[in-house]
Amino acid sequence: MDLHINSLYLCVNDMDRAIKFYEELFEQEVTERDELYSVFEVNGFRLGLFAYKLTNETHEFGSNCIPSFSVDDLKLLDAKLKGKEICFPITRIGNNWVAEFVDPEGNHIEMTAPAK
Repeated sequence: MDLHINSLYLCVNDMDRAIKFYEELFEQEVTERDELYSVFEVNGFRLGLFAYKLTNETHEFGSNCIPSFSVDDLKLLDAKLKGKEICFPITRIGNNWVAEFVDPEGNHIEMTAPAK
């Protein structure tokens, strides 16, 4: 079987707010901007933002599926977490530093950095 996971999407209440947040987090502009579904292309992976209310879809936010992003070191991880609502503080787990924060749309996001 030749299976690939190429993307995921997060449901958002406010597309402009979500785009602004992720542009700052990723330090890049959104790749595809649309009022219903916008996309960030990050190193070959597509992160979508879905304005679910425009299709009358119901959704519950929270920690049932947690996207995980990695950065190069603990100092950068700490800098990326500044000003964000932390739901899991920086903790060493195995060979990584791991933390979770809540984005402005209510989604839990994990960020990691290698522990040296």
